[in-house]
Amino acid sequence: MDPVASKYVINPPAIVAAPIKGTQELFPVRRVYCIGRNYAAHALEMGHDPDRETPFFFQKNPDNLDFSGTFPYPAKSSDVHHEMELVVALKDGGMNIALEDALDHVYGYAVGLDMTRRDLQGEMKKMGRPWEIGKAFEHSAPMGPIVPASEIGHPSTGKIELSVNSDVRQTGDLNQLIWKIPEIIAYLSEYYELAAGDLIFSGTPAGVAAVVKGDVMVCQIQGFDDFEVTVI
Repeated sequence: MDPVASKYVINPPAIVAAPIKGTQELFPVRRVYCIGRNYAAHALEMGHDPDRETPFFFQKNPDNLDFSGTFPYPAKSSDVHHEMELVVALKDGGMNIALEDALDHVYGYAVGLDMTRRDLQGEMKKMGRPWEIGKAFEHSAPMGPIVPASEIGHPSTGKIELSVNSDVRQTGDLNQLIWKIPEIIAYLSEYYELAAGDLIFSGTPAGVAAVVKGDVMVCQIQGFDDFEVTVI
């Protein structure tokens, strides 16, 4: 018996890891941060002021990530929405990262979805309770392979678009992010000790809407391969 494993009273959970495009290598995930309302048009459609307010964040769990290209429709909801986003993967971190140094901590980028049980999230909002039941459920973070920054650079402009069954629903440009990627990293590091393996979902453009079983979502960000997810 493995002398290290024998110290645990149950089997340790498996390490969640994201694929790296074009390789057999994997990116082990430590934490998943998500920024809310980071496109002005999306803030408006959610009934909020689109001005540059102080950013706020919530978390998903690493085991909410799903790289299979499918999204099992979740229990206890009849109103599940798509929110497509540019995902940032960190290769290292720290506290109080300077804005001008923020991108030095980035390993790469990916296309991802922050799937949301909107009805359950709405109930929590009304009661002033945390959102996790609407955001951090199984398979709630479909994600494509990570593309290293050494290959793609640091995307700051370019179309971001999601279609469902060939109908365009979400569309915008990365330059419309209210808080840019370096600002997100610097701000987060004031409150959390960021580290290698952290993912940051950077916000979603306007057009979020419900999906049903059988829908096919195609996520497109300029410079990345299309990421297709089928609701099952």
